[in-house]
Amino acid sequence: MTTHQVELLFLDLGLILLLARGLGALAGRLGQPPVVGEILAGILLGPTLFGSLVADRLFPADVRPLLGALANIGVALFMFVVGLELEHRFLRGRVRITVGAATGSTLVPFALGIPLAFFLLRNHPTEQRAAFVVFIGLSVSVTAFPVLARILVGRGMSRLAIGGLALATAAVVDVAAWSALAGVQAVVGGAGGYWQVSLLVPFTVLLLTLRPLLRRVLTHGAPGKGLTPTGMAVVMVGIFLSGTATEAMGMHYIFGAFLFGALMPREGTEATREELCERTGEITSLLLPVYFVVAGLKVDLRGVGLEGLTELAVILLVAIGGKFGGTYLGACSQGLTAEDSGTLAALMNTRGLTELVILGVGLQLGLLDGPLYSLMVVMALVTTAMTGPVLNLIEARSARRAPAVVPGPGAGGGAVEEDMATAGRQGRASG
Repeated sequence: MTTHQVELLFLDLGLILLLARGLGALAGRLGQPPVVGEILAGILLGPTLFGSLVADRLFPADVRPLLGALANIGVALFMFVVGLELEHRFLRGRVRITVGAATGSTLVPFALGIPLAFFLLRNHPTEQRAAFVVFIGLSVSVTAFPVLARILVGRGMSRLAIGGLALATAAVVDVAAWSALAGVQAVVGGAGGYWQVSLLVPFTVLLLTLRPLLRRVLTHGAPGKGLTPTGMAVVMVGIFLSGTATEAMGMHYIFGAFLFGALMPREGTEATREELCERTGEITSLLLPVYFVVAGLKVDLRGVGLEGLTELAVILLVAIGGKFGGTYLGACSQGLTAEDSGTLAALMNTRGLTELVILGVGLQLGLLDGPLYSLMVVMALVTTAMTGPVLNLIEARSARRAPAVVPGPGAGGGAVEEDMATAGRQGRASG
């Protein structure tokens, strides 16, 4: 690296963190998850607002690969945390309703995404038409599990019945989404044939056999001392080697990091895993804003005309209508009340960083061109930002109807409705 590259790299990192933290804090004051402000920071530093001249001077071609490397590390660690935060206990006692809601939340938007893909193919042709159709269906079906979890905590809903159901549903949807993305990556980006994908089975078995060793490493040391430096190093090695393995299989490294996190030992490691999430989260909080900027540099909305706005409107209609309607119908079919189903549907419409990661893979594979990638990023931003206001509307409606509800002995659903009212009060108090 030259002195000029070092200077620009450090300048860029300082500017990225400053703007991301500032807009993230502003988003929080407006009742939005910080990721909304951080994504917006990435877009603002790109060519959309200041043009390519400013973006090229701030982030020249010889510095962008360095920023991209840091961004990749941040995304790998983020995906590990996503897998680590998946909990089997979310499904206890709610398997039937979770499966029903997750099925509607996945299949309905995916089915609507198929005609959307053919509509978009008119102006965004690709040689991989079948993979493009599957990818578009997948991109409108995803839910951001980490952002959803943080929204629930911020609104005081994480320990309530509807919050646990949302986490369980999002976990199932996440696993389905990353598995489907791995399949698309293998079909489109496989370098030496599809046989490498079959190596995922023995690789998964290998990770499962290593769980006792990982448990011993995580719990090694004096009681109450927490995660040791050796344990942290072993986990980091596992993340990067797992990412290397799935990348070599023709899939994306993010799938390996996610799989390693999902297969980490659970029993007897609760405190250590919580500490691991916190310490890894500290690293990702510094590196993920770099990913937002790297993604934002590829977003250029200056040339969006009437046709582009029409495409954006259709994308938003399918993404919001499919996700909200599918989740709502799936939850109602399992006996959930209309208000609880609406709350769950609003939460599942959150996409956040998870959507950006998937879109980045699509751009890398050549399934998305620049203009379509830009429109899809806007969709991710809008659907994430609308979650809070929609929840506020549902809570306000529930509060207006609450005095007229007189629950009888053994009334079903009353506990969840009371939880929702309590969550609204807690969320407003925390704000």
